[in-house]
Amino acid sequence: MKIILSRKGFDSGSGGCPSPIFPDGRLQSLPIPDNDSQIEYGQISLNKSDAMGDIVEQLTRGKYSAQSTAHLDPDLEEDALPRKPGWNPVLGQAGAAQGHLRNNAVEAGDLFLFFGLFRPVIKNRNHWVFDKTQSARHVIWGWLQIGNIIQVTENTSYEQPWLAYHPHLASLSDPNNHLYVATKDLTFEGKATGSSGAGVITHTSELITLTEKNSPKPSIWTLPDWFFPSKERLAMTYHRKLDRWSKRNGKTRLQSTARGQEFILDADQYPEALNWVKEIVQS
Repeated sequence: MKIILSRKGFDSGSGGCPSPIFPDGRLQSLPIPDNDSQIEYGQISLNKSDAMGDIVEQLTRGKYSAQSTAHLDPDLEEDALPRKPGWNPVLGQAGAAQGHLRNNAVEAGDLFLFFGLFRPVIKNRNHWVFDKTQSARHVIWGWLQIGNIIQVTENTSYEQPWLAYHPHLASLSDPNNHLYVATKDLTFEGKATGSSGAGVITHTSELITLTEKNSPKPSIWTLPDWFFPSKERLAMTYHRKLDRWSKRNGKTRLQSTARGQEFILDADQYPEALNWVKEIVQS
């Protein structure tokens, strides 16, 4: 089984700022802007939160608004939009990212852990602003276990009508364009875990925070001790140079790369990863 740490959501390059961590600890990953999408930020429903259109407009200082269109991908929450029958949580991949997944034989049963750049926010004059006393950090915010993989073609919206809305159906020119549909239940080694095959993590915690505590750089990560690679256990992809890795205070420290979206870890070589994922999903 492979675990893919998948970078998704707003950051300095896409969207122009981090996603918010609200004062009560709630996380809200903001989908990146997409001019080809038909989904407006103002159409996306949120649970127990301000409207996404308002959040985006306030945090981007008006660069994007409720009428701006969003690349809602991965799409993990059923109540985020009105749905057609047959909807399932789904992730689109194309271009170099999909090529990397294909070259590493990612398949049904493998699991994506989505992480992104987040920063605490506070209310100022009834508007959300970033807390200047808090730094941005990488946080795991969702997951999807692969049930099946669909190559996007001109027939996909007819064969799978529930997918017609998805941003990856807006462009049919990339033969690398694929959709990863979630399993109903999360299973490891044929055994049900009691969790759904896809979902979001609602509140921040130390467990899901990748960035080292008090680090000014989000790219400095603190991981469990067992994450440390060796000759027998290959480091996750994009991080094969051992000088990126070190040990400190019983933890593994990693200088993560800004390059690449999909970092693949072979859980057959790192069996401890399965319990780690279970803890994250159930947090």
